Amino acid sequence: MTFPRILDLVSHRYLIGQLVRREVLLKYRGSVLGVGWSFFYPLLLLAAFTLVFGGVMGVNWGTKGNGVDFALFIYCGLLVFTPFAEVAGSTPRLLQNYQAYVKKIIFPTEVLPLVNVLAATVHALVNFLVLAIAAMLTGHLHPLLLLAPLVLLPAWLFTLGAAWFFAAAGAYVRDLVHVMPVFIQLLMFLSPVFYPLEAAPSSMRSIHSLNPLAVAMEDTRRVVLQGMQPQWEAWLAMLAIGVLAAIVGHAFFMHGKEEFADVI
Repeated sequence: MTFPRILDLVSHRYLIGQLVRREVLLKYRGSVLGVGWSFFYPLLLLAAFTLVFGGVMGVNWGTKGNGVDFALFIYCGLLVFTPFAEVAGSTPRLLQNYQAYVKKIIFPTEVLPLVNVLAATVHALVNFLVLAIAAMLTGHLHPLLLLAPLVLLPAWLFTLGAAWFFAAAGAYVRDLVHVMPVFIQLLMFLSPVFYPLEAAPSSMRSIHSLNPLAVAMEDTRRVVLQGMQPQWEAWLAMLAIGVLAAIVGHAFFMHGKEEFADVI
């Protein structure tokens, strides 16, 4: 059974912890700001998108204020999408990057995509801290903000499933490395990062209703900016999709595990 095999990852928790620490530190090694880029990179993206959509194009989707509300609106979308984009962009070449580990028979290669997701989660936690501080300074701080990690759980599970899938697929299809940047850019503009769900065409709304990332973006805005409960029925449906994605992704990875050392 796949689900118990996923739970077996707990036995590798020390190894996973060490690899996550190494991954986070290596990403910023040699840069002047170091881990500070975890703060500045999303803020720079936020400033750029706010300038383009809120300043040049004059889009604000009904938000009030001097652009700050619209900035927070976008930031909630980026909070959900950025970890997925980071994982999707790096996992297709993950096994090639860790060839020395993959070719060791006793090494549990299934932990590598999980390490990738957890490293992205560390950066997301920093972004969430920035969002919480901004919400406090702008009068948007609500007790329901504490529900945000729960709201993000389905998207996290979906991202984990995608990590296992893309890591395994990337071992066989090398072109995936070149396709993913285009896919990520397309998905970013098709997802409600810069616009609310109700602004999307009806056909797109149907697709978004089955997308854990899209639902998480909307619910994050509800609990952070509006102080409202998430849509629990939709959340439960997305949780089921997230769990299914994690199980299927893990099964796909484990199915090809024995051949990874040969194909990379």
